[in-house]
Amino acid sequence: MAEQQTPDTEPSGLSGETAARLEAVVSGRRRIPAIWFLPILAVVLGLYMVIYTAMNEGPEIQITFSTAEGITAGKTKINARSVQVGMVEEVRLNEDLESVTVVAKLDLAATALLRDDSRFWVVRPRLGAGGVSGLGTIMSGAYIELQPGPGSPSKKRDFVGLEDIPTTPLSAPGLRLTLVGTEVGSLSQGQPILFRGFPVGNIEERIFDSERQQVRYDAFIKEPYHLLVSDATRFWNASGISLSASADGVKVNIGSLQTLLAGGVAFDLPNETSPGTAVEDGTEFVLYDDRESSELETYQHSIQYIVEFNQSVRGLVRGAPVEYRGVVIGRAISLTMEADISGRTHRDSLPILIEIEPARLGASDDEEGIEWLRKAMVRDVGRGLRVTLESGNLITGSLLVGLDFYPDAEPAEIGELGGYPTLPVVQTGFASIERRVNSVLQKVNDLPLERTVDELNGMLSEVRKIAASDEVGQLPAELNASLGELQKTLESFAPGAPLYDQLEQAVSELNRTLQSVEEVSRTLGEQPSTLIFSKPITADPEPDP
Repeated sequence: MAEQQTPDTEPSGLSGETAARLEAVVSGRRRIPAIWFLPILAVVLGLYMVIYTAMNEGPEIQITFSTAEGITAGKTKINARSVQVGMVEEVRLNEDLESVTVVAKLDLAATALLRDDSRFWVVRPRLGAGGVSGLGTIMSGAYIELQPGPGSPSKKRDFVGLEDIPTTPLSAPGLRLTLVGTEVGSLSQGQPILFRGFPVGNIEERIFDSERQQVRYDAFIKEPYHLLVSDATRFWNASGISLSASADGVKVNIGSLQTLLAGGVAFDLPNETSPGTAVEDGTEFVLYDDRESSELETYQHSIQYIVEFNQSVRGLVRGAPVEYRGVVIGRAISLTMEADISGRTHRDSLPILIEIEPARLGASDDEEGIEWLRKAMVRDVGRGLRVTLESGNLITGSLLVGLDFYPDAEPAEIGELGGYPTLPVVQTGFASIERRVNSVLQKVNDLPLERTVDELNGMLSEVRKIAASDEVGQLPAELNASLGELQKTLESFAPGAPLYDQLEQAVSELNRTLQSVEEVSRTLGEQPSTLIFSKPITADPEPDP
């Protein structure tokens, strides 16, 4: 602001007092020193930077990982679809000493990527069932990948990082299922899901449920192949080569080349099964061990019985078939029961728990079928229905539980043991043969063998005495004399002996006689009249003149 100048002369028309007062007022105003302009400018710029930074700064997030391998504060980037959206600012070890917390600052534009189901994982070189990934980080270093979920943006700032790379994004169209199995086998994350040999999805995660003692697999079926899945679909483990030995024999199942190398899961509809209805995300399916077991028809209703075998059950396994004359009607559930069950008929027997499904016998799969089976079993046991332990395969030694009628069996009825109904048992097959052999051996053991052996020893002594007597000793000399006479008789018939020459001469004369008889017979055959008339004499030939 320019400073006013005091005029040298007083303005006209003003008195001296007024002019003096005006001069005093003007001279009382002060000007701001120029040196204060720089601090004021700095404060203004600082306030502007603070306001600008506050308005444009991105959110700060915390991510928990089990390890900080490959993560460095100030160097490790946070990317989304290969675009940098943040930077790691701090890495610290948690108080539990079992995990680390990564503090990162995101760009303001990346705020919309933070959702309740957003996922973070470290991208580094990996080699797994799904192949090789993260090779680009060998030169550039590891980074954290951010994958937003399908939900809406939220104010969540604390996340738990994934230890493995997810195989499919959460927003990918398709169907997400849960497969439940009893054994881990060779299945792991990233392995393919096949439909008739064609890959249509993959295993995303494998979790062991310790409470249910089950292995749970998160599976994803890509669109449009998710339409192939219905409530009638069966999933089974198609990994590599499976070898099984059961009562049905030895079976070898070989999958495709892809499953031989990396394993996988296959699914399809069982034979002669309707397509079924569509399913929603999160539906659970049973994961069978192989295709054959997946095609076995399952029923909802069954009756459990206990059978007590008073013999070895080696070769009988849990799940062994229960057959009626070769037709499977159930399976063995448990091979061990509490040893102190009250009411056991045999303390040295082993109770086996079996399950029979009425629908396999032609009944309905409901409570009416259960009641029908109960009445039928009571009736048939009275007619001779018995349970046996039979050989399923001689090579593998597998056993199965069989049911059949034995009219000659001792009368019996259904009992009760440990709250379960019991079925009567008879021994057949090798066990029956063993029992009979043992019976025969017992009879042999009961024979008076010692007395018999003593009698035989006495007889042998008498034979030895007879052999040592003088009469028996003269027999060899007499036999030798008889043999000498026989030898002489035979030598008289040898070539060159007189008797041999006489016989040879007699035989020659007999041959000549037979030849003469043959000529006479031939002549009579040609001219029978020669017996009456003599043979005509032919005239001597005369020479020609």
